[in-house]
Amino acid sequence: MATQPPSDPNADPFTSIFSQTHSRIPDDTVFFAIFPDSSLSNSFYSSSSPSLALQSLHLEILHFLSPSFYIWQHEPFSLSISSFLSPSCLCSSKSPLPHLHGKLRFGDNIEDEWFTVFLLFLISRQFPSLSIRVWDNDGEFLLIEAAFHLPRWINPENSGNRVFIRGGELHIVPKSRLSNPNLIDSLKFLTYYESESRAADSIQKAVKSRISDYPERARRNIHQVRVRVPTSVAQVLKHEPCLISLAVEGFYDRDIDTMKYAAKMEKFLSRGREEELVRMVVKMSRAMYAQLMQQKFQAPKCYPMPVRGDDAGAYLEAELGMKIVCGFEMMYQLRRREGEEGKGSTWNKYKESLERSGYFEGLLPGSKEYKRLMEKAEEYYRNSTLFTRTSELMSAPVRRIDEILAMPHSADDFQSQEVPPSDDDSWLYDGENDLNAALQERQKEMDLYNAKHKKKQKLKEPQDAGPSSDADFGDFDLGDIAKTMQAFVDKMSSYKGAEVPENRNLKEVDLDADRFFKDMESVMNRHGRQDNASDVETEEASSSDMDFDESEDGSDIMEPSADNEDGEDTFMCSYSDALNEELKNTTLEKSFVRANDHSNKNEGTSRDMEEEFTPVDVDVNLVKSLLDSFSSQQGQAGPASNLLGLMGLQLPLDGNKGK
Repeated sequence: MATQPPSDPNADPFTSIFSQTHSRIPDDTVFFAIFPDSSLSNSFYSSSSPSLALQSLHLEILHFLSPSFYIWQHEPFSLSISSFLSPSCLCSSKSPLPHLHGKLRFGDNIEDEWFTVFLLFLISRQFPSLSIRVWDNDGEFLLIEAAFHLPRWINPENSGNRVFIRGGELHIVPKSRLSNPNLIDSLKFLTYYESESRAADSIQKAVKSRISDYPERARRNIHQVRVRVPTSVAQVLKHEPCLISLAVEGFYDRDIDTMKYAAKMEKFLSRGREEELVRMVVKMSRAMYAQLMQQKFQAPKCYPMPVRGDDAGAYLEAELGMKIVCGFEMMYQLRRREGEEGKGSTWNKYKESLERSGYFEGLLPGSKEYKRLMEKAEEYYRNSTLFTRTSELMSAPVRRIDEILAMPHSADDFQSQEVPPSDDDSWLYDGENDLNAALQERQKEMDLYNAKHKKKQKLKEPQDAGPSSDADFGDFDLGDIAKTMQAFVDKMSSYKGAEVPENRNLKEVDLDADRFFKDMESVMNRHGRQDNASDVETEEASSSDMDFDESEDGSDIMEPSADNEDGEDTFMCSYSDALNEELKNTTLEKSFVRANDHSNKNEGTSRDMEEEFTPVDVDVNLVKSLLDSFSSQQGQAGPASNLLGLMGLQLPLDGNKGK
């Protein structure tokens, strides 16, 4: 039995983010890593303190960026120095390199991810000796953005260690130079052959068009709105406006346990309903504003909400402020508790690693032995440096809020301030237009790609699709079609119809043949009686009916004969008469090719008189119909080509089609 947990929780928490043993990459998180060229040289490792170079680079980058105007959805853009030569860091894979890395959870706000990409391109332009990787749970999502412009050889399986941002450009390590590169090989290639790895202009344009509006787009993503909140919350937002993201997250991700904190309001509403509300302006991202506005939430009983009918505008401001205050309360109390326990997400990951390593030996949760092992794991975790770092990280907002509220403040500090109006929020209700515009833009891109693809196919046809010439048609024996069709029908079908794959769960048609003939007989009987007089005249004038019609008045057409009790022969004759009468006035018979069509067409009237009795050439009509159907497909998939494919035949394409 294990005396201590097998997994060491003292590992770098940022390094564990990239651990290859992690179960899966979060769906709403973007990862990035920055590799300086100096880390590839031997002098970097032989220096007395190689981490000092990374620390200096780290400070320079953070000083260069500092996008103070932006409100991040969950967490701000940040960089961390990797553990030197740490083998568990996914950024460096099996060949660890000292580098800077970070992650950013963007949640429902995809703008955070693309603003991060914009900042990484900005860093690469400012520091040209850096190679930067960026990815998320979709993998190399920059390639996805430029999918219609990528070379055909690249795919998700071989794109690893190939895609980088360098010198403000997107670089793809070519397969022709490195077939299966590791990270160090790719970084060296970027250093010495930078021009060869630069992606094509079309790829550059596709990716950069996605971030071309930044940083102005990032500014437009900030929404300013009036709210009414207690003085304590107004004081916190005045000094730390970025904490609005944690408040919205606390409100949006609330559960039954955190709702208990909102019901009491011990921290931010100490005076209960006697607390005075002050008006102020709050800046947040559009995603945060939507999360607050689109959720119905009943105010706690202790909250001083105004009466709805007095002033509709004031009530809406107070309602939005109430949601923010409840979010602050839930976030504060939850982080204070988790800070004391030192648990949170890091503890959950640590516990998952214990379960995967078999520490609990298959014991049921809640059993006596399981609890004993869990107590040992918690004790070991509390004595680790990870516990200390997690506790400090979780309780950092709590400490900052306590510091702000310890300063002297009152409602008078906010009464005299001028409050600008709220921004227009019509974008919240007109999102369908933006979505349609984005879809149309994608459709145009797809249409352009398809047009180029078809053009290339046409250019290749004379060389690759040689069967399009007339000579090739001459080499093709059309008589094979009729023979193959006959063999196909004999083999693949029966009197029950064409056979279908056995895996289809189709029900057989239940047809009562006797009942069907009787119903048809009764219908034809009624039809014969109603149209008796006119039918007689028509039948006498028709030569094609003489073989079948021997009754002058038609009264015995549907009557069964003495030797045929079922009347089946009489019925079939009448049924044939009805079909002939129906088809006589159509041009269907002229569409068939008859057996003697090759004879002299100047025979005149005698040919016209005998044409009706000339048999139809079944094979010729079959081939003609198939060729007409195949031609109408214009090279695309269709019933004729599918049927011929089942028969094992492949017709040559008509080179004149579509030109």
